[in-house]
Amino acid sequence: MLGRMHTAALHAEPDRVIGQLFLPGEEPTVLHSRAADIVARVLALPTGETEEIAAVLMRDFGARHPDLRALFLANADAVSSRLTDPGEMTESRRIVLGASFTAELAVEGAALCNPSAVEHPDQSGLDPGQLRIAIALRAIGEGHLSSIGFAEAVVGSGPTWTFQDRQRPPWRAQVSDGEWSIAHFRATAEHEGILNETSHAVLRELPPRFFASDIDAAAAAIPAELVSRSDSRRQIDVLRTLAASAYRATFPRETALSHRVLTPVAAEEHRGMEDARFVRFTDTDGTVQYRATYTAYDGHDIAPRLLVTSDLREFTAHRLVGDAAQNKGMALFPRPVDGRYLALCRTGGENISLAESEDGVTWTRIGKVHGPQEAWEIVQTGNCGPPLETEHGWLVLTHGVGPMRTYTLGALLLDLHDPTVVIGRSVAPILESRDDQRDGYVPNVAYSCGGLIHHGVLWIPIGIADSRIGVYSVEVADLLASLAPQR
Repeated sequence: MLGRMHTAALHAEPDRVIGQLFLPGEEPTVLHSRAADIVARVLALPTGETEEIAAVLMRDFGARHPDLRALFLANADAVSSRLTDPGEMTESRRIVLGASFTAELAVEGAALCNPSAVEHPDQSGLDPGQLRIAIALRAIGEGHLSSIGFAEAVVGSGPTWTFQDRQRPPWRAQVSDGEWSIAHFRATAEHEGILNETSHAVLRELPPRFFASDIDAAAAAIPAELVSRSDSRRQIDVLRTLAASAYRATFPRETALSHRVLTPVAAEEHRGMEDARFVRFTDTDGTVQYRATYTAYDGHDIAPRLLVTSDLREFTAHRLVGDAAQNKGMALFPRPVDGRYLALCRTGGENISLAESEDGVTWTRIGKVHGPQEAWEIVQTGNCGPPLETEHGWLVLTHGVGPMRTYTLGALLLDLHDPTVVIGRSVAPILESRDDQRDGYVPNVAYSCGGLIHHGVLWIPIGIADSRIGVYSVEVADLLASLAPQR
């Protein structure tokens, strides 16, 4: 092995749970809601019994959630339409009612994998030579539902990586409408194939920047001849759904990074938010943000999406569009290159390609950079996170899939000014699953969504068999020296 695996490890913690609304009888395979029957049973409970049940619920589950009382009362309100007079209920009965429509999801009960590392926005309180790291994690729970969790680590001083204890309980974000530009919304509607006379008319009535709530006012102003068409309501509903796919997710200031969990919000991601690739991005005007591409999954289709945040506390989420935003595994460059926004993307299901954008949301494919060449990447290849800038070129971590669906890591070196030019590549894996690293939720997988360079050392958090997180490091000089010149 060129570098070395460290003893630092992060394991899935099934007791990291979030509470969510649970509506028995409204599962996808069931047609009859049982909510009315459950409400009636709760209302029939004697007052003394509801007080006892409420006390036990608060005692047994209180430490597992940030504000259990608020969670129960909110879920009671969600079914309050079943009540003749909600105001007559005691708080204890409302707690029991809300708890009857609440379920816990162990966000990483099935797996913890695909980490992405970036420099933490808070570097206070460290010793000389140390660096605090923010790590995004793919947390997989019941039903293979993926969310984005976070952890922290400290590198140094010296060749050491230490994971910090993760804080509890997990917090979900407060969600509000996201803002669109007309240009982005139009491009997204065109990407989805939903531009027609009705949608054009609605777009004409929208201001240059707008929120999902503005769609109804715009729809009310379109010509009556369009409104009367049989399919206009459906078309307007589609625009509402598209507009609602942009949102803002905000966590309280008192939360630590490891408290925070980004859970699915938009319809297109309701079955998962997968494989976030974070980068600390510096724009042409010197503005620094964290950006991340991730894959939204709705149970049938995928959609590449973008997270933007300045502090890893307030996030905006948006769709990515264009012919390069069609597949999994987009990874953004950490700065514009010669005035262009660039990203790596996957094409043909097996190749690494380059894409460019004028606005950071609409992406056009430029051309193929690398495809399967060696036996360890004979099935497919892809990136393992955003390119890392070195004086010698852009260092790109790659993954190759070989026989037995074995995932291994390699690297490419791309020209700093023209990243379509490959200077060097791995002819053998720099890291592969062996011995005690083979078995887990998905066997034979070594995978990462991004590493970073600190004091000449490349640090890569590794998802091991989709079951735990390990850490691999290698001297950048040694890695570059191992790359074979591209012919």
